[in-house]
Amino acid sequence: MAESAIPAGGLMVIGAHAGDAENMAAATVLKHTRAGCPATIVHMTLGEAGHPTLATEVYAEQRKREVVASAALMGAKAIWLPYRDGELPVSDEVKLRLCDLIRQEKPSVILTHWKGSFHKDHVATHEIVQDAIFYAGLPAIRRELPPHSIRGLYYPENWEDMEGWTADIYLDVSDVWEDYLAVLRSHELMGGHISSFRYLEYYDALGTTRGCLGGFRKAVALMAPWLRVRRLSYLPGLEPAGMR
Repeated sequence: MAESAIPAGGLMVIGAHAGDAENMAAATVLKHTRAGCPATIVHMTLGEAGHPTLATEVYAEQRKREVVASAALMGAKAIWLPYRDGELPVSDEVKLRLCDLIRQEKPSVILTHWKGSFHKDHVATHEIVQDAIFYAGLPAIRRELPPHSIRGLYYPENWEDMEGWTADIYLDVSDVWEDYLAVLRSHELMGGHISSFRYLEYYDALGTTRGCLGGFRKAVALMAPWLRVRRLSYLPGLEPAGMR
C-alpha cells in the first residue's frame, strides 16, 4: 500500500441499487484504491426488482455475487442493506442505520446520488445520506460508536440523476479506465442482457467526453456545488503522500 496521510476510512460510495455505485463511481474508487486509499461500497438495495424474468429472490442472490465480485475488482469492501428495490423508505431508522455505518467505516469522503433524479430510490438515497452524515457527526446523537465527521461530499455523474446536476470536478481516470470497464462487465445489467439501456457504451463514451473537457484521455465528472470547476488527479483530502 502506498504511503499516505489519508484518514483510515478513505472513501465511501453509497448507491441506491447494486450497480449504481459501480457505474457512477467505480473509476473514482479504482483511482484512489490504487493509490492506497481504502474504500467501502454501500448498496441501499440490491436492485432485485429489475430483472424481466427472474424472481426477485433469485436475482437478489445474483446481485450479491455481482457486488462482491465488483468490489474485489475495485479493492473495496461491499455492504448491502436489507431494503427492497423500489421501496426504499426515507425514515430515521434508515438514516440512523447509515449513520452507524459511517461511524463504523469512518470515511473521509462520501460519493452518492444527486437529488435531481427520475428514480425515487435515487432521490430517497440522496435525502437519507444528507441526514445520515449530519447524524454521524453530531455528538448529541448517541449511538454505540462515537461521532465521525467527513471532509467531503460529492455527487458523481449518473445518467438517471441529471436534473440540475453540473460538472464541478474533472477527475483524471485514464490509467484505470480498462479496469473500470471490467467492473461494469462484472454486472449482467451493464452488458445489455437485462436492460435496453446501453450502460457500457454510454459510460465508455462519457469517459471520452469528460476527458476532452477536462484535458485528460479519460475522465469522470463530479458535482461539488461549493467549488469552482477543477481538474484533478485525486479528490481533495485523498491525495497520496507528496501531492498535498
